[in-house]
Amino acid sequence: MEITDEAAPPTMSLTSTSLTFALNPALDTKAAADEFAQGGHTRLKDFLEESCAEALWRELRAREDWVQVINSGDKSFELDRPTRKSFSPEQAKAMDDAVYAGARSGFQFRYEALRVPDGAKAREKSTDPLARFATWMSSAPVRALLGAVTGESALTFADAQGTAYAPGDFLTAHDDAVAGKRRHAAYVLGLNPAWRAEWGGLLLLHDGGEQGRIAVPAFNTLDLIRVGQAHSVSEVTRAAPNRRYAVTGWMRKGPVPA
Repeated sequence: MEITDEAAPPTMSLTSTSLTFALNPALDTKAAADEFAQGGHTRLKDFLEESCAEALWRELRAREDWVQVINSGDKSFELDRPTRKSFSPEQAKAMDDAVYAGARSGFQFRYEALRVPDGAKAREKSTDPLARFATWMSSAPVRALLGAVTGESALTFADAQGTAYAPGDFLTAHDDAVAGKRRHAAYVLGLNPAWRAEWGGLLLLHDGGEQGRIAVPAFNTLDLIRVGQAHSVSEVTRAAPNRRYAVTGWMRKGPVPA
């Protein structure tokens, strides 16, 4: 199902020089560190200064260059919005059927993304606000704060991507552990001012057996998840009035990409 975000604010094109980011100085990092150490997950509410989060949310909702990412086994595919709109009803149904079949038996995802380069030079040249956000997330003050929360003082940079989950989109269980990536913790910066649990798009922490935890999407809230902690995103329902927007990525260690 395709939605149009009819309630989106007026188009607002932000360049990397017109959007800055700042941490909320009132963050309770001690409580967050204790929670992360115990359960491999924590939430930092009001992570950014409010005006920064609102500007970033408006930017994501105004963008039209999203690409849908879908996997088939170990391979992933990207489809832009014009391509998807050109599908016949039969083609769209076949795609849906294949996605849901994959979800029944293994790892499967479908959502939209805005890519951000990892390399520092490419980020510097970019006018994309998301590249500026990735650079800011990689800055020393942010790395120090998130290192203190996650118990890792050797964080060197953050990667990033914009994500948008429309009705029917989801991400099945995984633990983010990929050889050679040197990921320490995943992050999800929620950017929906209003979201109800029954709309889906829930961050689910899988603790094994019948145990689990649920985090409902919340505006300007940064979820941190230890790499190795299994988690998923539940399917967004048709009741959702707009996409589930976030900026996601990993805090990583090792050499910083040039």
